[in-house]
Amino acid sequence: MRSFYRYLLKFRDGKKDDPVVRLANGVYYDHSFPKNSADYDEISRYLEMNGDYLESMSIFDEVWERFLQEA
Repeated sequence: MRSFYRYLLKFRDGKKDDPVVRLANGVYYDHSFPKNSADYDEISRYLEMNGDYLESMSIFDEVWERFLQEA
């Protein structure tokens, strides 16, 4: 399974008002993000503690579901 980070990068540079695009751009510029992980708990804990660019954890959950469906 590829990493969540690699999956998320495909949403970069979309419409700036899209919260998924903002998440993707935020993760891209976050050099401490766990780039090789595909573990929900690890990534969600990281975002809860460090994801100032994430408006709501529900956005992460929505993208995570897409990630699982497309994996």
